[in-house]
Amino acid sequence: MLIRIFFFLLLLPNVLANGQRYKVQARASKIDPSVGSYPEIGFVLKNSSGKSQDFQNASVDTRVPPRGRLAIWLMAPNQNLFDRLNSYGIHVIQVHYARQWFSKCCQQRPVSENCRGDMRLEAATGEDHSDEVNIRVRDSIMGRALNFVRYLEKKNPRGKWGQFLTPNKDDILWERVILTGASHGSTTASRLAKHTKVARVVALCGPRDQYQAWQALPSKTPENRFFGFSHTKDTGWEEFHYQRSWEMLGLHKFGPIIVVDQNKPPYANTRRLITNFDVKNDANRAHSSVTPGSRSFRGKDGKLMHAPVWKYLYTHPVENIGQSVPSTEAFKKIKLEKVK
Repeated sequence: MLIRIFFFLLLLPNVLANGQRYKVQARASKIDPSVGSYPEIGFVLKNSSGKSQDFQNASVDTRVPPRGRLAIWLMAPNQNLFDRLNSYGIHVIQVHYARQWFSKCCQQRPVSENCRGDMRLEAATGEDHSDEVNIRVRDSIMGRALNFVRYLEKKNPRGKWGQFLTPNKDDILWERVILTGASHGSTTASRLAKHTKVARVVALCGPRDQYQAWQALPSKTPENRFFGFSHTKDTGWEEFHYQRSWEMLGLHKFGPIIVVDQNKPPYANTRRLITNFDVKNDANRAHSSVTPGSRSFRGKDGKLMHAPVWKYLYTHPVENIGQSVPSTEAFKKIKLEKVK
C-alpha cells in the first residue's frame, strides 16, 4: 500500500498538469423531462416570451488538487465566483430553483413568523412544509441538484462528480456539500442547512429573513459551519437583519464581528465578517460587493481586495473557532473590534 501511495504522489503532478477547467451547462428540463413549471410563483421553465429559464451550470478544474467538496450556488450563475472556487479545488453547480416567490407568497400583514421559512424549506426539499405552494421533490433544490450531479457524472467523467453521490446514486452525500448563495440564495442555503447536515454554509449578504423564527431552530448542520460576509452600507446591515440572523444562528459563539478591511486571515477564526469600504452610500453596490464581480472592492492596481476573505469563507477549517462573545438583543450596541 505504501509503495502504491508513493508512486501516486510521484505521478500526481503529471496528472494535474494534464487536467483542465470544465464548464457544463444544461437545462433542468433536458436532464429530467418530468420537471415542471409553477407560474403562480414565477418558477417556470420558459418565460412568457418563450425564453428558457432553467439553465443550470457546473464547473471544475482538474488541474487543482480536489478538496472533495461540492459547492451548490443558490442564485444566478457567477463565473467569477465559480472560477475562484475551482481554484481552491472545489466542484461547483448552480441549480434552477424556486426563488421568485418572495413577492408573491407570505404577503400577509403582518406575515407569520414561519411563513417564509416554510416556503424556503419546501423550495429546497420538495417536502410539504408550506400551505402556499406544492413543489415536487424533482423540482426542489435537492431534487434538481441530485439529477444534475448524476448527469455530470456521465457527461463529464473526468470531473469525477460521482464522488458526491451515494453508492446507489439515489442521493447526494450532503456532508460533502457547501451550501452557498447571495441575498435570497444565502438565506435559503441557511434554511436548508438547518434541515440537512452539510459540510459548510457560506452566506454572502445574508442570511436575512426579517423577523422569521427559523434561524433559532435546532440545526442539523453544526453552528460552527456557518459563515457570513456583508457590507455595512447594505440595508440588511443598517436595519440589523443580518446581525439578528447571525446571532439566532449562534455565530457569536465563534468570535466577534470582524471588519476584514482592518484585519488579516484568519480573522480571529470568527464566522461573522463585514466590510466597510467606500461605496458612495450606494446600498445596491454594497449588497452585491461581497460577491466576486464588477462591484467588488479593488485596489488601485485592480486587485480584488477581498480575495483572502473568500478563500477564508470557503476553505477555513470549520473546527478552528474563535472565542465566544456574549449574545445581545440590542444589536445596535455591537462593538466592532480590531483583532490581531
